[in-house]
Amino acid sequence: MSVTSEATTTWQGSLFEGSGEVALESSNQGPLAVNWKARSEGSDAVTTPEELIAAAHSSCYSMALSNALAENGTPPQSLEATASVTFVPGTGITGSHLNVNAVVPGLSAEDFTRIAGEAKEGCPVSQALSGIDITLEATLA
Repeated sequence: MSVTSEATTTWQGSLFEGSGEVALESSNQGPLAVNWKARSEGSDAVTTPEELIAAAHSSCYSMALSNALAENGTPPQSLEATASVTFVPGTGITGSHLNVNAVVPGLSAEDFTRIAGEAKEGCPVSQALSGIDITLEATLA
């Protein structure tokens, strides 16, 4: 069975002076404001396509890592993953850096590093982002 997720953006005006809103249709979340200024300069009040990609990447990676750890017989007590997606105006999206901190009883740091790397490669969003550099920093608490 396949699942299709949808989001809709409405936009008014030109790229540089205009603005829009993105609604996450599948989960009925939003709308979230979007504009070029936030995308090219950063903002703590307006989202960007890169922030939405970061949300997708961190949540997908968390699921992939949780599953990989469980399959290893060492399910995580907790994990926190952050994805930092970089955008360079005129160039585009240049990378995603995953930073994960986890509590996994009974697992060595060496095994955690190996499993975290395998989960990065197996994560469907990582695979969708294969055209950019994806880095990983994994810490076992």
